[in-house]
Amino acid sequence: MPSDQFVQTALAILGPTAIWLSQSRSPQFQRWACIVGLVSQPFWFWSVWRSGQWGVGVVAVVCALAWLKGLWVHWLAPRPPSGIAMLSLPPESRLK
Repeated sequence: MPSDQFVQTALAILGPTAIWLSQSRSPQFQRWACIVGLVSQPFWFWSVWRSGQWGVGVVAVVCALAWLKGLWVHWLAPRPPSGIAMLSLPPESRLK
């Protein structure tokens, strides 16, 4: 079982790193935020279990879901080949 000092060190390093990466201007760095965030989640859950701070546990679950969304968006979901996808209306459309 991990020591509390190890868990707190992991939280202090991984949490801010994930947040920092998520705010990067570079998409190559942004996509790694969810990976680092997901790596930090077991430490959050362990810390909540040991401390009994269930309010923090709710926040940890919500953050885990947000990091999973990032995993889906940046790593797993299909994407357009490049650029912005364009929508074309047929010539007979009345929406023009």
